[in-house]
Amino acid sequence: MFERRRPGLRAALVATAVAVATATGAGSAVAAPEADPVVAPAFHLYGVHKQTHELWEWYHRGPLLVTDGGDGNDHSDLADLIPVDNSHDGGYGYGEWNLYKNGRLDFQGLVGNPWLSTKNVGRGWDIYRTVLSPGTLGGAKEADLIGLDRAGVLWSYLGYPDGRVTTRMRVGGGWGQYTELAGQGDLTGDGRADITARDKAGVLWLYKGTGDYKAPFAGRTKIGGGWNAYDRLLSLGDSDADGKVDLLARKTTGELLRYSGTGNAARPFTAPVQIKESFMKEYNLL
Repeated sequence: MFERRRPGLRAALVATAVAVATATGAGSAVAAPEADPVVAPAFHLYGVHKQTHELWEWYHRGPLLVTDGGDGNDHSDLADLIPVDNSHDGGYGYGEWNLYKNGRLDFQGLVGNPWLSTKNVGRGWDIYRTVLSPGTLGGAKEADLIGLDRAGVLWSYLGYPDGRVTTRMRVGGGWGQYTELAGQGDLTGDGRADITARDKAGVLWLYKGTGDYKAPFAGRTKIGGGWNAYDRLLSLGDSDADGKVDLLARKTTGELLRYSGTGNAARPFTAPVQIKESFMKEYNLL
């Protein structure tokens, strides 16, 4: 079992004033010759209540998700919250990108500062309908970002230790056929970050990571059909503490299910298990 260990990331998100981090300039967005071993990340789930606009957090206790509660503040401007495991200590974050509906992207972390601090990464990110971090795309220690624009083109950004990112690189077109992208870690057991993509017909596809940031994903392989039963797919990394990356899926009726990872590319997930009740439909899951 595991519980929250991160030092107050959510509390800092809702604080009225935070220190602005000084960019360290250290590190590189490109992999070093010998990267650290990959450890399956394990992150918390966040959601903004559709009526009160409070930010809620759920963390793991055994096979279930336990509610940490709302914060009493209005987060209707928050589009996504993307935690990352740049320390590779088994998850728990120590950094996260906060994406706002007006296109502003901020980063919170502990790099170069003993206290949690916030830095603005940039603006204009509202050109993307999906932004997520699958982990590291090229083997560097820091997590990277991908963004799917409204023309169906997928772009990648390599991350630096202080949350800055490189200029974007085009991954490829044709991604507009997908209604959901998800992934945060290695699904296939080869140490590379993978993603899943659901098409408009409800078929889920696996894109294996290549370890080459210039061409980060291999050709797709079919996982299976019927995934239109869900209105939200996302990954918190290793949600069941077995060392393998999982997938979460919310039914249109609100129940939240976990597809535990197998580490096998031919059959990446086990049968689903419900881990949260139907009231999850009340939240915009981040």
